Amino acid sequence: MNNSDSLNNKLDIQSGEGVQRMVNSFYSNAKKDPLLGPIFEQVISDWQEHLPTMYQFWERLLFGFSDYSGNPFQKHLNLSLNKEHFAIWVRIFTQTIDENFSGQNAEEAKRLARNIAGSFQLRMGITPENRDFEAIKYSRS
Repeated sequence: MNNSDSLNNKLDIQSGEGVQRMVNSFYSNAKKDPLLGPIFEQVISDWQEHLPTMYQFWERLLFGFSDYSGNPFQKHLNLSLNKEHFAIWVRIFTQTIDENFSGQNAEEAKRLARNIAGSFQLRMGITPENRDFEAIKYSRS
């Protein structure tokens, strides 16, 4: 099978099942990273509770529905993060998507990840390493 055949066999993120696969694959990869892994292991004490929250978060972003009602920025505010952490997070997220999916929602997930990382950094007073994002404008309505 050549590289283009492999790409053509990848499906888009089309449902909650795809979101679960995306999230599970991402965390599996990120926990192996020497910089991010220890942070996840220190901060997330109950993966069985955390993963469904992440499924809901991404379902809301990609499909516009879910029971998610958290504040992800607040959860990250007290962590000792720098631009390298965010760059690695985006790189692993993007690689995870590219390895597992292809399509409009896959591209949207990568765009959203860049935007989240960039916006979090700006709000934390960190100059982003990568400026390839659209700052998210928050409003209370």
